Formats: sequence, structure tokens, C-alpha cells
Amino acid sequence: MRWLFLLLLVLNVFYYIWHQQEAPLRAKDVTPLSLYRGSQQDIRLLSEAPDVGRDKGKTAQVDAGCLYIGGFARQDVAQGLERRLNGMDVKYQSLPKGSSEVAGYWVRVAPESRRWLDDVQLQNLSKEFNELKHKIMPCEGVAPAE
Repeated sequence: MRWLFLLLLVLNVFYYIWHQQEAPLRAKDVTPLSLYRGSQQDIRLLSEAPDVGRDKGKTAQVDAGCLYIGGFARQDVAQGLERRLNGMDVKYQSLPKGSSEVAGYWVRVAPESRRWLDDVQLQNLSKEFNELKHKIMPCEGVAPAE
């Protein structure tokens, strides 16, 4: 019993020394945020920011993509999707069966109707139409010339 006590005592001393080597680091001096940002010390949401301060290139880049729904091998399934979009009052444009890059039947959603198709609506449509895919691609060069 005496040996067990001595063993535990030695292990505790070893454990104490080991933890002393991993002592917590001292906190670094942090410069105040006011020195970095100057007059912009408040936090504003993007929706609250004035239009003058926004970067026009970034908003144009986000809006430059068009939403394409489809990828169906058969035209009757694509027509079913078009009927479903009509029921949701979504404006769209049917695209002819394209080249090998964009295989299948696709529908381009009009930019003003894109807000009606959020992620939940797209998931519901993908449950209804098994082969449904959706992509956001650049509008120019993909859509046929009108």
C-alpha cells in the first residue's frame, strides 16, 4: 500500500510540473478599434447603407447571373415544369435543346421573377421533378439571341 501511495505522489508531482510548462500565454496588447476605423465606428446592415457608399461593380456582378432550371432529357417533363411555373406566376423563357455544353431542356427564369424562386421553392420543385437542376450562369452568351 505504501508503494501505491508513493507512485501516486510521484505521478502527481510529474503532472504538476508538466502543466506548469504549458502555462497560459500573456494577453497581447490590443489597439482600440477606434484607431483603425476613425469616423466609421458604427455597424450598419447592408440594407441600411446608402446607395452612394456601395460598390456598383459588386452589385452588378451579383445581378449578372441568370437562373436556369431544367436539364430534362424529355420535353414533356420540361413542359410540366413550365405549367408549374405558370401556376406560381413566374415569368420564364423556354430554351431550345442546346449543344453538348447545356444538354437537355432548360428554362431561363426572368430576373424580375427570380425572387419568387428561393431555396425552399427550388427544393419543392426538385422533389416534384426528379431530374431538376438549377444553375446561376451569366446571361450573355448562354441565352439565344432574340
